[in-house]
Amino acid sequence: MFVPLAQSLVFGLLVGALYGLAAVGLSLVFGVTKFLNVAHGELLMLGGYASFWAFTLRGVDPFLTLPLTMVFLLVIGVVLYKLLFAHMVKLTEEAKIQNTLLVGFGLSLILQNVALRLWTADTRGITTSYSRMAFTFLGVRFPIVRVASLGIALIALFALDLFLRRTYTGKALRATVENWEAATLMGIDIQRVYLLSFVMGAALAGAAGCLVSVGYSIDPGMGMSWTLKGLIVMVLGGLGSFMGTFVGGIVLGVTESATGYFLTLTYREVVGLVLFILVLVFRPQGLFGTKER
Repeated sequence: MFVPLAQSLVFGLLVGALYGLAAVGLSLVFGVTKFLNVAHGELLMLGGYASFWAFTLRGVDPFLTLPLTMVFLLVIGVVLYKLLFAHMVKLTEEAKIQNTLLVGFGLSLILQNVALRLWTADTRGITTSYSRMAFTFLGVRFPIVRVASLGIALIALFALDLFLRRTYTGKALRATVENWEAATLMGIDIQRVYLLSFVMGAALAGAAGCLVSVGYSIDPGMGMSWTLKGLIVMVLGGLGSFMGTFVGGIVLGVTESATGYFLTLTYREVVGLVLFILVLVFRPQGLFGTKER
């Protein structure tokens, strides 16, 4: 019994790392700008397709396409911000959430239909020469691709944390999270900070999409499910805590796997929603957040 359970938990940890990486981008955007971009999952989908077509058409290794995919999504993020979100900067917090929620739903539908028209509804994935390689430890199988994805997700998270804590621009982002009006009085360009946080969130979504395409599968309709996972993880980890958000993704992944093992796979998706409701009721600041945030 130990080995099957451990195997299930390991798979949950590995997929949870992708949940966490996707949610960190969403949390970064919401924490700084209060823009609730529910099209975040569609940006992840575009990142997955960018990596897939680079591999299919040019034979570029998917892990080597990751920085290119992030740059591609960064450019898309700039365009979307300038066209749709820039004029909402001076709205009240409640108005920002409401307006960006509506804009995000519309953008989500547009991107889904564009992807359907361009690439059909077929499910796709990247299969490389090492896709089925794995190593075994104590009878538990660790797929090379998914372990590498975990490592990349951790590197991206620590790089973000280093950027936010050690650079002037990162400190400006953190100051904006705490109090954007005070940050403005201190000479921080809020428009620039908002744009930077939005494109960084898009780039992280692109990175997550690249890793999903090589370890799992992609299709035009995948965005909403990943956005929902991101929202659950964001609430679970706590707003303002990026490390907590990543850990929340792992918690969700492991919980889903344990649910599938002890019950049935049918209840895997339900457990995330149950966690979401319980955290909102009993600890609305999240597992790693604070009441002040």
